[in-house]
Amino acid sequence: MAATLLTPSPTTIFTSTTIKPSLSLSSPTLKFPFYTTFSKTLTTQHHQTPRATTISPRATPSTTPSPTSFHGICYVLGDNIDTDQIIPAEHLTLVPSKPAEYEKLGSFALCGLPSATYPTPFIQPNKTKSTFSILIAGENFGCGSSREHAPVALGAAGVTAVIAESYARIFFRNSVATGEVYPLESEGRVCDECRTGDVVTIELGESRLVNHTTGKEYKLKPIGDMGPVIEAGGIFAYARATQMIPSQ
Repeated sequence: MAATLLTPSPTTIFTSTTIKPSLSLSSPTLKFPFYTTFSKTLTTQHHQTPRATTISPRATPSTTPSPTSFHGICYVLGDNIDTDQIIPAEHLTLVPSKPAEYEKLGSFALCGLPSATYPTPFIQPNKTKSTFSILIAGENFGCGSSREHAPVALGAAGVTAVIAESYARIFFRNSVATGEVYPLESEGRVCDECRTGDVVTIELGESRLVNHTTGKEYKLKPIGDMGPVIEAGGIFAYARATQMIPSQ
């Protein structure tokens, strides 16, 4: 009997790619980058002295936050802010899908920061919302253990966006997936030029940060195709809105 030659069917070969999270994806299909890992040695956190312990911004907000523009008071952080500083592990029992617990989770945002390095509390005692709606940080923001509670806690506290020199890939991915905060990348050490209490505006469409307190402007890396996902409220909300999955 003659042997039958079987021709294997074409298969899709998946390869691992490493790209920066700010790069725009050209395909309209929903994709997430596999973010760069950071090989730089962790350094001791350093933070400038806040301009004022009691925040009295010299400029007042002149615009209303919108999906393309965020205006508010910034809180400045250093390098290697890990998820345990963003939301300590003892608070992970809170369930964000429950409104009361979501609000309580926000009250613990950044409570793990060392007070000696960051004397200005991110959230005042007995408050659930922060007066700081924009975070400006250095390298490797959101490093450490993987926990969705980290961006959720920031969003619950009233943070709309984080500007960092670079991110831990899991934090960036969780920020997009939950739709809680915009993880934006700066093109330099913006955290060294801004101070806690400065009044700033983020222009997403122009990929620009304006510091109204100092009068300086900074270029940001485009958020790309992640922007509509975050604006929709996260991956599942975006998938329903674009009919990738059935609406509930």
